[in-house]
Amino acid sequence: MDQDWHSGHFSCWNCDMSLTGHRYILREEHPYCIKCYENLFANTCEECKTTIGTDSKDLSYKDRHWHEKCFKCCDCQGSLVDQPFASKDDKLYCADCHDNNFAARCDGCGNVFRAGMKKYEYKGKQWHEQCFCCKVCQQPIGNKSFIPHDQDIVCVPCYEDQYAQRCAKCNGVINKGGITYKSTPWHRECFTCTNCDKVLAGEKFTSREEKPYCAECFGELFAKKCCKCTKPITGLGGTKFISFEERHWHSDCFSCYKCNCSLVGRGFLTDGEDILCPECGRA
Repeated sequence: MDQDWHSGHFSCWNCDMSLTGHRYILREEHPYCIKCYENLFANTCEECKTTIGTDSKDLSYKDRHWHEKCFKCCDCQGSLVDQPFASKDDKLYCADCHDNNFAARCDGCGNVFRAGMKKYEYKGKQWHEQCFCCKVCQQPIGNKSFIPHDQDIVCVPCYEDQYAQRCAKCNGVINKGGITYKSTPWHRECFTCTNCDKVLAGEKFTSREEKPYCAECFGELFAKKCCKCTKPITGLGGTKFISFEERHWHSDCFSCYKCNCSLVGRGFLTDGEDILCPECGRA
């Protein structure tokens, strides 16, 4: 220590035992005999609870210490020296034992997820990359799009081929913009009037013999005609009409043919094809 001592004065800092000709250890620039050093400063092994002497290798982890021979997996008892390990509840495990006991498991094959493995998660379940497969074609989905079906996952091509709704007109897959009428699906652009091909989405329409028609075509083709204005009586939108002896009128058109007063809810007379209020009829 670059200092000079009488042979009798070079002694242990704690017990004053002469260190001449003996092994000693320096701590904070003070010499200690082996026995004092171990009593004062040596660590206790977590496994065997004995002192880790100066002749033993001291292995430490998170302020805990072990003899080299005691540093082992608590499950398989294999040495952890120079091996990967992990701790759980203050116990040390080798990588394999830790994975087998605590690692998450694949919902596909049931095996654990090892360190560095890619994991796919969906609705609380998790899969290895090679286990995250389409239920139909069994091919890994990877980063491709998929669609849930019941409790399974299906890639888009298989879903469209096996499960997707198809348009009643063109038989194409409906993947967006679809509408349903009487439990039958259509593309929005395919749901058209049977007569004029006008797109019916968002328009007033009705059907005849399961075929859809716009209001205009239905009125021209099938509706009764008002005896006064000759326009179709479609009944769409809550239109009211009155019938008498196979003749029909819009409610607003059911009026005296002479004075034009409304006959709705009133008695009336007929004069050939005309209908008259009682006053005009008597006149």
